[in-house]
Amino acid sequence: MLPRQPEPPHNPQPFELHNRQPDHLPASAPSRFLVCGLGGLGQYCAMVLKEFGVSVSAITTPAPESWESPTLPELLDDLIIGDCRQPDLLEQAKIHECRAVLLVTHDERVNIEAAFAIRLLNPDVRLVVRSAKQNLNALLGQSLGNFVAFEATQLPAPAFAIAALANEIRGFINLGEHVLRVVKVPLDAEHRWCNLRLLHELNISTRRLLSHIPNGQPLPTAFHQWEADARVQAGDLVAYVEVTGSLVDRAATTVAQSARPKRRLDRLWQKRRQVLSGAYLRQTLLTFWHSTAQQQTKRVAIIVGSIMLLLLLCGTLIFKLTQPDLSLLRAFYTASVMLLGAYDSVFGILNPQDPIPMWMRLLNLSFMMAGTASIAVLYALLTETLLAAKFQLPKKRPPLPQHDHVVLVGLGRVGQRVATFLQQIKQPMVGVSNQAVDPSILPQMPLVVDELSNTLTKVNLATAKSVVLATDDEMTNLELGLMAHAANPNCALVIRTFDTRFSASIDRLLPYAKVLCAYDLAAEAFVAAAFGENVLNLIRLNEQTVLVTEYTIATDDHLQGYLLAEIAYGYGAVPILHQRSHDAVRLMPSDDTRLEVGDRLVILATIDSLQQIERGELLPRQWQVCLDKALSKDAIFDGATTIARLSGCSIMTARECMNQLPGLLPLPLYKHQAQRLTRELSKAQVLAHLVPR
Repeated sequence: MLPRQPEPPHNPQPFELHNRQPDHLPASAPSRFLVCGLGGLGQYCAMVLKEFGVSVSAITTPAPESWESPTLPELLDDLIIGDCRQPDLLEQAKIHECRAVLLVTHDERVNIEAAFAIRLLNPDVRLVVRSAKQNLNALLGQSLGNFVAFEATQLPAPAFAIAALANEIRGFINLGEHVLRVVKVPLDAEHRWCNLRLLHELNISTRRLLSHIPNGQPLPTAFHQWEADARVQAGDLVAYVEVTGSLVDRAATTVAQSARPKRRLDRLWQKRRQVLSGAYLRQTLLTFWHSTAQQQTKRVAIIVGSIMLLLLLCGTLIFKLTQPDLSLLRAFYTASVMLLGAYDSVFGILNPQDPIPMWMRLLNLSFMMAGTASIAVLYALLTETLLAAKFQLPKKRPPLPQHDHVVLVGLGRVGQRVATFLQQIKQPMVGVSNQAVDPSILPQMPLVVDELSNTLTKVNLATAKSVVLATDDEMTNLELGLMAHAANPNCALVIRTFDTRFSASIDRLLPYAKVLCAYDLAAEAFVAAAFGENVLNLIRLNEQTVLVTEYTIATDDHLQGYLLAEIAYGYGAVPILHQRSHDAVRLMPSDDTRLEVGDRLVILATIDSLQQIERGELLPRQWQVCLDKALSKDAIFDGATTIARLSGCSIMTARECMNQLPGLLPLPLYKHQAQRLTRELSKAQVLAHLVPR
């Protein structure tokens, strides 16, 4: 950790924050970082690291042809040209003094080999590796320890998918059995909050307000930049995170249903009566027939089989009626043999002295022809099935959607992850590629394969919701973006880039497009991981990257004993999950929760907030609460309890303040914290107001 600012008076003992990684760094951890590979991602990582004020060295080969920032070479403490797998170069880069190494070359094999070489030289250094091999990464994490791996091109994929939705949702957060979503919604005059709610009233047990943007105001640069007592008005933009689902809730529903066996038996009996009814059978057959609309082979087999069965039953009935001496089994056998075309066998069963009627000869001929045709069809279907299984013939993909769909151009690793995400949320889409795609890849996705410049005319672009351009070629993405906008100016446009300057140019050229720089998004997650944070996800909100970061409070953490209000307003973060030891998970935890050793905490934070946590730099507390009057004797006791709970001061200090009214609470607070305290004191019949410090 870097040198920290002095701790607040109520928490004088210095601690340090760690995450849930297997190896924790001591308080005297070194502040040198090594970046191996100065491609686009490596340079972004180096620039973000320098914003933390740490020493950054780099090993790369060959030397970069261009720099994302002209000043970056001067900012690096050491720049070594060579192979990062060589022990002598690692020694030259002072590997023994490094806190973390970011292995971000384009070659996964080089990254893995360098990780082994570094671990032999420094058993404690943290390794952050660029690799897409998930199984190998898991095994290496167990073998090497203090190891984390990301794939730079895949990490931002959910951000591309969310941008493609062109609606209020800005991201999903999966926290085990709980799912949260981030929403940014424009409010009109008909909205249920408009002119009725104060902003602080939007914070409930399942929701936390992230930002409030009055009509015409610029985007906020951090969380909590909203006035708690402001009223929601038409034209405002409100962003919040809310709980959307829980497997625990579903399990509770199942238990509740099982507690009502009588109702379940009633439903079972009602269903049985439906099955026995003719209408149910007819509806079932119609449903089954419609389900085979895309499988003509199956329909042919059903029709042929039904005809064969009908002929067999008719033949059995005819022989039983015309030859009473035949048993039902022999009549069935005779009809079966007739369908197989065995003439002699059929009439050998009958009395050979009797003349054969002409109608029976015609019946036999008809059965033989029908049986031969049916068997030929069944043989053909069987042959087709065997060939399909042998050569794995591709199944037909679904038809193209007609409206409100996403057009995804580029089906590399990023494109496939974007498509998977869109399918999970059941968003209609069509994939576009300039080369054949393996049939096993996203088989339920409609697909158009052609030259990319020709495909936009084949994907119903005029009625599309959005177009995501996710190829590996920035110029191709730009060209197709211009073509798509010319064809449909109303569809949302999402363009993938790799260069900051190029992204800025496209932003100016195409103000209607959402330009996402893949390496810029991924670099912040890599750097956060280098400092030990467990990054769960990243989301784009208000033109900033928000990192979903998980911590576990260890014995020597400097946040041990802090209130969540101090974490939220002092570091500019939003706590969304708190769990104490083996207790149940609490989503959207209360600000008055105090952190203890072993607690699990998940927050939403920008890279600036993570820098503040890393340095221990709390924002100044600039407000105090003036206690005016207690309206009853009980209010003195209740007010003291409320003050101790929400401000973090001792109960003795709170009681002393309540016994000396009017007076000023000696402990300074953050504005949102102080405002909440005055509201809670009002409920306890204590009048108070805020005073700037």
